[in-house]
Amino acid sequence: MQKLLENIVFNCAEKAGFDLVGIAQFTILEEENINLQKWIENGYSAGMGYMSRNLDVKKDVRLLLPSVKSVISLGYNYFSNPNYSESSNSGKISRYATGEDYHHLLKEKVNIILSEIYQVFPGFEYYLNIDSGPVMDKAWAVKAGLGWLGKNSNIINPKKGSWFFIATILTNLELKQSQPIRDLCGSCTKCIDACPTGAIVSGYVVDSKRCISYQTIENKGEIEALNNDHFKNWIFGCDICQEVCPWNIKFQKETNEDRFLFIETVTGQKISNNEINLDEVLKMTQEQFSYRFRKSPVKRTKLKGLQRNAKFLTEKRIDNN
Repeated sequence: MQKLLENIVFNCAEKAGFDLVGIAQFTILEEENINLQKWIENGYSAGMGYMSRNLDVKKDVRLLLPSVKSVISLGYNYFSNPNYSESSNSGKISRYATGEDYHHLLKEKVNIILSEIYQVFPGFEYYLNIDSGPVMDKAWAVKAGLGWLGKNSNIINPKKGSWFFIATILTNLELKQSQPIRDLCGSCTKCIDACPTGAIVSGYVVDSKRCISYQTIENKGEIEALNNDHFKNWIFGCDICQEVCPWNIKFQKETNEDRFLFIETVTGQKISNNEINLDEVLKMTQEQFSYRFRKSPVKRTKLKGLQRNAKFLTEKRIDNN
């Protein structure tokens, strides 16, 4: 039965389009929890108060699923090659937000796996997390052999790079542990050297306050104490530390899921949100914002936040003229 279930997991993951799948046996995340608490105590979580909540749950996922015995970790490639214009009047949007919101798409794809397991094992119990609950997805991805934690804090796979979303399934099934992958960053510091705001304060440690992604997405206040010239026209998120990673340069391949590349509007038009005109953002109405970003992760920052970012980047342009 165990072998059958493992085959179902791997076969269904491939059928659903996942590029990576691995299994970890349940354990209490002692070391990972200690590292997380140190990161928070050092102030690196900035305004993300939710990072300090439910630490007991993050450490012991039995508080989410008492019957948990295994953890299934899944990776789905979202890479795109947007050919940014590099115009001083265009704001760049991180590749993960070019198309539809990955939370909904990944859940749809994971449900294919869950349905198949249910048919074979009616007693199947699970808890699904897609970057939204008190589960340390990256820690479980490392334990399940999806890759290693890179110095930029992204999970890197030696054959797929780091351009992939992660879904985590806690389950009561007893499944065989996958082989973890050793850290292959070695002496490379390209991500650290390339970060224009110095957010990667040391290998494997990111100071959110200095991170462009945090400032343009999670930060609810004003963007302060950072040189706007260093933002390189990123209006939502930032991909710099991934763009320079040798593993990504070597293995990047465009996703096979069109919905990660485009958003279909109510009129059937396909829009790729890889960049947007800054003046357009500053003049944008709530109706226009909702129309363009209704299915997009960009809606997370709301119109107010996107306009704040555009103003920040536009002031840089004006100051330089």
